[in-house]
Amino acid sequence: MARSALLNVMVQAALKAGKSLSRDFGEVQNLQVSVKGPSDFVSQADLRAEKIVHDELMKARPTYGFLGEESEEVKGTDGAHRWIVDPLDGTTNFLHGIPQFAVSIALERNGEIVAGVVFNPATDELFTAEKGGGAFMNDRRIRVAARRVLSDCVIGCGVPHLGRGNHGKFLVELRHVMGEVAGIRRFGAAALDLAYVAAGRLDGFWENDLSPWDMAAGIVLIREAGGFVSDMKGTTDIFDSGNIVAGNELIQKALLEAANRPVPTR
Repeated sequence: MARSALLNVMVQAALKAGKSLSRDFGEVQNLQVSVKGPSDFVSQADLRAEKIVHDELMKARPTYGFLGEESEEVKGTDGAHRWIVDPLDGTTNFLHGIPQFAVSIALERNGEIVAGVVFNPATDELFTAEKGGGAFMNDRRIRVAARRVLSDCVIGCGVPHLGRGNHGKFLVELRHVMGEVAGIRRFGAAALDLAYVAAGRLDGFWENDLSPWDMAAGIVLIREAGGFVSDMKGTTDIFDSGNIVAGNELIQKALLEAANRPVPTR
């Protein structure tokens, strides 16, 4: 596949950060005896990866803005462009030695995501997309799954955890969705979940209470793979709402309807 200069910069930044995360991931088994404890170790892995990504991107485009999970947003003098970065999506998986985590990098131009990269260094899977150029995994073209009814589908989701998210709201959504689908999966890294929708591994995905860096790269991946994304109200205000529903045209619509179905009253 032919990549633009900007996408090549993003790929190289993700691969370099991924190499750093791979080294740290190899030390996970020693975390329990670490002096400062596992949380400190993982935060340091996060910070190292974000610094690598930041330095690589800003070296190529120093006037662009930068929004990363581990640092304050930097407004660029360019005004039209912004990098949106999650250096380690799936931190809890990483901490527990589960090889389901990723570096996620997106480029926003005038409020629209125009390029995205999601890289899982544990599996060496690289997902890339540019507006108008299609979506790829390791240079192989990918498309969203073609299933037409929820009863045939495996759907991904996020599950609220201790101290975060509306547990009651999610349980209502889960009740409605799980009664209509072939299966539900919770992998614990939203950027990879969205990449899996783009690759047709998952037929759809929904989650609430996400940040822009969790979703940005996945949005362009899915759209360039022929899929559709919206927030839980069916609008494109995904970053403002913090929630997302994704799939092919039919499944995204059906999943949106199922997740929003009201609780029956007696």
